[in-house]
Amino acid sequence: MAEAGSPGFFNTRARGDWVRLRTLVVLRWIAITGQSAAVLVAGRLLGFAIPLSLCALVISAAVCVNLAAYYLHPAEKRLSERGTLLSLAFDLMQLGILLMLTGGLNNPFAMLILAPVTISATALRIRSTLALGLVALALIPLLELVHLPLITGRGTPLEVPGLYRLGLGAGLATGIVFLALYARRITVEVYRMSEALSATQLALAREQRLAAIGGVAAATAHELGTPLATIKLVAGELARELEGDPQLADDARLIREQADRCGEIMADLSRTGRQDAHVRHAPISAVVEEAAEPHAGRGKQVIVRYGGLPVARAGGEQPEVARTPELIHGLRNLVQNAVDFAQSTVWIDISEREGGLRIAVGDDGPGFSADILPRLGEPYISTRARGGRERGGDPYEGMGLGLFIARTLLERTGGQIAFANGADSRRRRKDGSRPVEVAQPPGAIIEIVWPPGTLVVSRQAVRGPLGRNPPEDAGHRPEGDLADDRNNAADMQA
Repeated sequence: MAEAGSPGFFNTRARGDWVRLRTLVVLRWIAITGQSAAVLVAGRLLGFAIPLSLCALVISAAVCVNLAAYYLHPAEKRLSERGTLLSLAFDLMQLGILLMLTGGLNNPFAMLILAPVTISATALRIRSTLALGLVALALIPLLELVHLPLITGRGTPLEVPGLYRLGLGAGLATGIVFLALYARRITVEVYRMSEALSATQLALAREQRLAAIGGVAAATAHELGTPLATIKLVAGELARELEGDPQLADDARLIREQADRCGEIMADLSRTGRQDAHVRHAPISAVVEEAAEPHAGRGKQVIVRYGGLPVARAGGEQPEVARTPELIHGLRNLVQNAVDFAQSTVWIDISEREGGLRIAVGDDGPGFSADILPRLGEPYISTRARGGRERGGDPYEGMGLGLFIARTLLERTGGQIAFANGADSRRRRKDGSRPVEVAQPPGAIIEIVWPPGTLVVSRQAVRGPLGRNPPEDAGHRPEGDLADDRNNAADMQA
């Protein structure tokens, strides 16, 4: 989705100050070397009557500019938009004057005027590129009208036919426009993808940090269980012994209540971080419900179904999958997109097929627009109106990074993602594979399919919500700790 100010063909943020002065200086040294070699070879070896002194003066101007840039500015200085434009404009004019002294369009090196405009298209905003391109286009007829002829060693001018020069000029003009547009398009696409991948990495890193924090919280809750139980035990004994002193007895009961509250807080913190098996693997429905949980209370009904039935009534065994940040965050982004545009209901259908796994996220919203449906999953694409334009919904503008991040993360897990609308149930993927299966959602449908052996790690009976962390293996704990746990447990039950 494209938002105002997002990187686009005619509007790119912070592009002009990307170019280092050292880069342009090195490129100019290469050009100076090539120009000097060409002039010397043509004048000394091939015998052309070239005004060497004037050519040396023009080349020396480029040398002076490079030396001034080297001594006046640090090599790693990044030029401003205007500085880069002026540097490229100087290179273009210096090359133009040198070509005028050496035959104009008769010089085969006239094609080098394409270089500054191409560099501008990759480094500057479109306005600066247009200005430099117009100068280059104006330079082409000027080279034809104003130039010194190339005189061979026999004293005859070297000129190509006029029609050929006309075609050469047209070819140069076409090349300037085409290469500028081509380079600009490729650079913008690379820039967009780079920003989108950076956003994907940030989202994944955030999910991994949350998982790590959850694991620390779970471990902390487990380790604090014994001290809290001891505090409650001592507080209970003090409360019984201080029954004759109501004020101290109230203080002891307050300590016990606060210990209970600490236990509840730690149990709540541990919900996002489970120990060992709970962290690594879970039934697919539990993972889907965990991913959808943040968006379940946003005023839309989120229905999770397994094999066409609600999860609570599905029963049986489910495939066990790895609880990776990529899977959870990718599914969460898809659910968020569906909830954003749904009228009232979002369906998440889970099914198995030929040893693989399929998850479809659908809604009852307006669906995807037909013109952008083939491009979904790319960054900076506008999708649809929230709530439906035909029903007076507000237009929804974004960067399209949500679907791009979801697609990137889910493809990392081995899944293949496809987009369709409810009325387009026979739509095929771009690769020509089988059509998207549509259950009941009438709006947009996003389907992810994992081939056999990519996501499923095992099968197990459906279990309830992920519970508290299990205690450590008794074989690795001192007998005193086990006795303390039994005493504490008995006291908590009392």
